[in-house]
Amino acid sequence: MRTSIAFGLALAAALSVFAGDQPSIVSGSDEFEFIYRVKLPAIDGKARLWMPLAKTDTFQSVRVDEISIPIKWEKVQDRDYGNDICVLNLQTEDSGKIIELRYRVLRKEKTAYATTDLNVARYLRPETLVPVSETFKTIAEQATLGKTNDVERAKALYDHVLGRMRYDKSGTGWGRGDAMFACDARTGNCTDFHAYFIALARSIGIPARFAIGATIPAEKNEGVIDGYHCWAEFFAGGRWIPVDISEAWKNPKLAHYYFGHNPANRFELTKGRDLVVDPEPASGPINFLIYPLLEIRGKMVKAETTFTFRRIGT
Repeated sequence: MRTSIAFGLALAAALSVFAGDQPSIVSGSDEFEFIYRVKLPAIDGKARLWMPLAKTDTFQSVRVDEISIPIKWEKVQDRDYGNDICVLNLQTEDSGKIIELRYRVLRKEKTAYATTDLNVARYLRPETLVPVSETFKTIAEQATLGKTNDVERAKALYDHVLGRMRYDKSGTGWGRGDAMFACDARTGNCTDFHAYFIALARSIGIPARFAIGATIPAEKNEGVIDGYHCWAEFFAGGRWIPVDISEAWKNPKLAHYYFGHNPANRFELTKGRDLVVDPEPASGPINFLIYPLLEIRGKMVKAETTFTFRRIGT
C-alpha cells in the first residue's frame, strides 16, 4: 500500500502543470479540418507510394470528409502497430497528379492513461535506429541515480535529454530519429530528441514508444502547417504517460507541462518505428511514416507534400 501511495504521489508531482497563459497550447479539446496534400513528381518507371491514413482513437475522433485519390489504391495495415496505410501503384500517366485527404478532427488533450494492452514488454525491444546498448544503459543509470520508481526515473531521463540536447536542424544526420546520432551530436529535431529518450528508457527497463503527426498552430485559426511533429510515451504504474521534450526545449516555461501532457492542438497520423507492411518498400521496413514514401525504380523520391488546417467553429 505504501509503495502504491508513493508512486501515485510521484506521478502527481511529475505531472504538475505550469500555470500561465501559454498561446502555444490548447487545453481541453480542439476541433479542426486537416488537409493532407501530395503532388506527384514525374513518374518514369515502376513506382509505388505508401501514405498514412489517420485513425480514431481515445484522444482523437477522425472523420474523413473527402478522399481525392485519382489512382487505384488499397488500404493495408502494418504488422506491429495497426496503422492504416494507403498504397498506390503508379504509372507514367500519374505524373503530376494531386492526392488530397480532408479530415475533420476532434482532439482531446492527452494525459496519463490506462491501457488494456498486456504486452507492453514489446516496447522494450530495440529498433534499427533506436538500439538498446550498454552506452545508453550507462548514461540512463547515471541520470536516474537515486530515483525510486519509474515515473521519477523517466522524469530524470526527460530532464537529461532536455539539458543535453539542442534543437538544431543544421548540418546533416538529423531528422532520422537516430538515437546514436542524437547521443553523440547532442543536436537534432523532434525525432532525434525522442529517439534518444526512448533508447535511454528502454535500456533501464522502462517501455517507451514513438508517435508522429502534426501540431496545429494555436495562435491562428487557419493556414499552412510547417512540417511534422513527433513525441513519445513511456509506461509506468499501469499507464502510458506522454512526453514532448523538443517542444519543452523550445518553450522552457512549458517543460513541466510537456512531461505528462500532449495539448489538444495535436493530430496523430501513425505510431511506431520500423513499420513492416505488405507490399514492402525496396528499402525495407519504414523508419517512420508521416510524409508519403515514394519509390521509383526502387529508389526513394521526394513528393511535394503540404499540410493545411482550418479550426472549426471560429
